[in-house]
Amino acid sequence: MSGSKPTPTRDATAQAAPRQTLGFTEAIAIVVGIIIGAGIFKAPSLVAMNSPSEAWLMAAWVLGGVISIIGALCYCELATAYPSAGGDYHFLHRAFGRQVSFLFAWCRFSVITTGSIALLAFVFGDYMTQVIPLGPYSSTLWGVGSVVALTWLNIRGIKQGAATQVLLTGLEVGGLVLVFVAGLYAAFAGLGASAPAAASAAPAAATSAFSLGAFGFAMVFVLLTFGGWNEGAYISAELRDRDRNMVRVMVGSLVLVTLLYLAANWAYLAALGLGGMAKSQAVAADLLRVTFGPVGEVLISLMVAISALTSINATMMVGARSNFAAGRDWDALGKLGEWVEDRGTPVNALLAQGLCALLLIGLGLATGGGFSTMVEYTAPVFWLFFLLAGVSLFVLRWREPNAPRPFKVPLYPVLPLLFCAACAYMLQSSLGYVGGNTFLGVNAAWVGVAVLGIGVVLMALLGGFRSSGSIPRPN
Repeated sequence: MSGSKPTPTRDATAQAAPRQTLGFTEAIAIVVGIIIGAGIFKAPSLVAMNSPSEAWLMAAWVLGGVISIIGALCYCELATAYPSAGGDYHFLHRAFGRQVSFLFAWCRFSVITTGSIALLAFVFGDYMTQVIPLGPYSSTLWGVGSVVALTWLNIRGIKQGAATQVLLTGLEVGGLVLVFVAGLYAAFAGLGASAPAAASAAPAAATSAFSLGAFGFAMVFVLLTFGGWNEGAYISAELRDRDRNMVRVMVGSLVLVTLLYLAANWAYLAALGLGGMAKSQAVAADLLRVTFGPVGEVLISLMVAISALTSINATMMVGARSNFAAGRDWDALGKLGEWVEDRGTPVNALLAQGLCALLLIGLGLATGGGFSTMVEYTAPVFWLFFLLAGVSLFVLRWREPNAPRPFKVPLYPVLPLLFCAACAYMLQSSLGYVGGNTFLGVNAAWVGVAVLGIGVVLMALLGGFRSSGSIPRPN
């Protein structure tokens, strides 16, 4: 038809690639949105339970921020030296070859990213049910609706997804500011002493002696709450002025999050005390109930729901990009490697990711564990590949000593070694502290490991054990 817009051919779609369209503010919103999830509204109670004093509790959150910033510096070197929409996938491919990178892409698709989306969907559903219940399967229905709606939104294009992320992140940060204001009000109005949780709490937590084991267990929850900052590597190919902005985005995001987390924990302490935090089943709800009464319960439900929604959206945006990268490297997965130029997004990768997340929501419903099932399912595989990404920094420094590195990790090799040690500890902890969620008689943590094994079989079927050429440095 005369005057009609030409339809892109499959070859043109397959050859299209990410462009540098994301600004500093949008990138900060994506990374902060991924990091700040429901964890800061749940984990502080568990951290308080394993902290001998208020000072040690605050020190745990500072240490979590420091470890995360060290890891971010490692990723900044990798992301500026080897920018790619594949993020960790690309680093692992260059350092260890296509076999390891394929297993990572498989696990990211079937466990890490989609599992994270599913667990956040359960959090969103749990708290939206407190506001608008939808019947016996309300949480699942809300979760499914969030995945479908946000997948559709991101398929529309990068601009729509990024604009939504900026809005949601602003609301999410506003929620944490509200927590801090509530703590100030409780402290200066003398409401802390009247908090039900604080009044009934046993003082043992505040007077117990320091235990390295208990503090280490507290750090497990702290670092889980900081999790997600590495996803910034997936937008390295789409970030404007990458060499300068990558470090600013990664480190700036973590400094902002650390300050927000410290402010929130100070507020919890001001209203509930250490013992009250340790006894609380919903620490943020207890804080807002002290300051705002019954309306606080509705406020906290909306705050946590928005935080979960923000993290789902950001995780979808960056998660689909590793699927896209795998599709570019494997002919059998070529449909995933198609980039829709006018939308600036990998549509097929987003669709596949959304469908897998919906299947995992079904798994969580089947086990009855929901959120906790997804935590156990994802954690071991996540920390295994996080450790390998840290090791890849050493491998690439040795193998490609002359590669341009706009940013280098300071105090090398001390800081990368500290990061790798933290990852190894978290891997051990994620397998050591498993709960009772099972599927077909197998603990959810080991189900995730079994899925890794399925990836080995799948790779063999795709001819993945054949050698391949080197990977060129992207533009």
